[in-house]
Amino acid sequence: MDIKRISSALSVSPQIAATDIATLKAEGFRSIICNRPDGEGADQPNFEEIRAAAEAAGMEVRYIPIQTGMVRDADADAFGAALQDLPGPVFAYCRSGTRSATLWSLAMAKTLPIAHILGATKAAGYDMNGVARRITNGGKTPTDTGDAAYDVVVVGAGAGGISVAASLKSRDPDLSIAVIDPADIHYYQPGWTMVGGGIFEAQDTAKTMASLIPRGVTWIKAAVAAFEPANNAVILDGCRVVKYTRLVVCPGIKLAWDKIDGLEETLGRNGVTSNYRYDLAPYTWQLVQQLKSGRALFTQPPMPIKCAGAPQKAMYLSGDAWFRNGALKNIDIQFMNAGGVLFGVKDYVPALMEYIAKYDASLNFFHTLVSVDGPAKKAVFDVAKPDTTPARVEVEFDMMHVCPPQVAPDFIRVSPLADAAGWVDVDQATLRHKTYDNIWSLGDVMNAPNAKTAAAARKQAPTVADNIVADIAGRGPVSQYDGYGSCPLTVERGKIVLAEFGYGGILKPSFPKFLIDGTKPSRAAWFLKEKMLPPIYWQAMLKGKEWMAKPETLNAHSD
Repeated sequence: MDIKRISSALSVSPQIAATDIATLKAEGFRSIICNRPDGEGADQPNFEEIRAAAEAAGMEVRYIPIQTGMVRDADADAFGAALQDLPGPVFAYCRSGTRSATLWSLAMAKTLPIAHILGATKAAGYDMNGVARRITNGGKTPTDTGDAAYDVVVVGAGAGGISVAASLKSRDPDLSIAVIDPADIHYYQPGWTMVGGGIFEAQDTAKTMASLIPRGVTWIKAAVAAFEPANNAVILDGCRVVKYTRLVVCPGIKLAWDKIDGLEETLGRNGVTSNYRYDLAPYTWQLVQQLKSGRALFTQPPMPIKCAGAPQKAMYLSGDAWFRNGALKNIDIQFMNAGGVLFGVKDYVPALMEYIAKYDASLNFFHTLVSVDGPAKKAVFDVAKPDTTPARVEVEFDMMHVCPPQVAPDFIRVSPLADAAGWVDVDQATLRHKTYDNIWSLGDVMNAPNAKTAAAARKQAPTVADNIVADIAGRGPVSQYDGYGSCPLTVERGKIVLAEFGYGGILKPSFPKFLIDGTKPSRAAWFLKEKMLPPIYWQAMLKGKEWMAKPETLNAHSD
């Protein structure tokens, strides 16, 4: 018997026999629902056999037979009522378990988020994306889908989404394009490191979304609930449906603050901060200015994360501020990194190590933050060094800068577009989906092995735009992305190590060495970061002007 747990209240399985009742009783189930009509298969025990065995065992039984592919709204209501009425936990079955899982999904539609429903059923081995529209419609069959249709639909209006929409419009002004995003404000997130270092003001990193949507592009201010790639449809919260001829998926990454016990309750107080949030970056600078002695922790979670250098950028700028005001000699800087290296591209490590020495920072590798007690000023880390016994250590702090764990957004992770790890599954050169050839992805949400940075999205957007326009013209992909990413490592106020690299850690410098040698700290790179990159972002990248971002021609031998 293959019992699959969907929730604490319900488990399901394929067809059972009367001889299985004792096992179900021993597993703690108190009620059984049969969702398979009698007579469906020659080897199928009838419901009365199951009922007699279950009642003899002291279990309650309910018969809600469903024809294959015919789950009606009334059936879902009856299943939901049975779950409420019967003593739990409840066990339900049909031929494969799919009908039972479907009934639960529809019955829970009004009380659980769709991502939770799709995730729970997926974990049990049942794909409920086929009834996603009904789930978003409160479990009921939609009577009016009110479809809107566009040549290209872009999910996400971050750096990747707005850039690719603008790049598409610049190539073909006649394209009908919609961008879907519920946010009112768009943030220049690369600027938050500078806010935390006292260089930028937070408000200068934010603009209204409405002011940035490219001219001629429709902004649909809504959240995406699910995808129906077989029907070329995106389902929005509330069961509105947007149809597309081609789809671009770039909603960014989810910051999983909740994966660290106690963190959400103490963020922004008790000396706990993060430059990964707009409202907290100013608090980082406030803490740096206030700290005169004690221990400062800077954490980095397991990869992948966006801007992998950001956790140490916060450390360097803080250390520089303490160096300048004379407090550094009284401050113990500890870098707690879940990984095993300071930076993933070895060419930049020597320059960074000079600053580790300058700020007398201790490097603690294979340390993963698991909990924070803000009022007690204590943090707990799991330590998993190679060839040693795993340990758990408690570290006291006076200030702590946290980089949160990061995962794919829930609605992506449970969708048909995701790979086994939850990321959108693309070809790393063309950025086209590996299964659905009218879908592309860019930015932090897709699974190409590149650094997740705004600079990466700046290079990816023209590649995707080129390949979509070629596809519209009936041609194959014409452009490729080489994995380019840039991480301006702010090692001190006024100097940056400009890390630029592609797939496999291959160096991809944008400037000749006599202008900027990226492996060494330079004032020219700081000038680029402070003065040039913000206007390039707002005035060029988001407007489809591809300065230093022209896509590479696809190698004829590329996969």
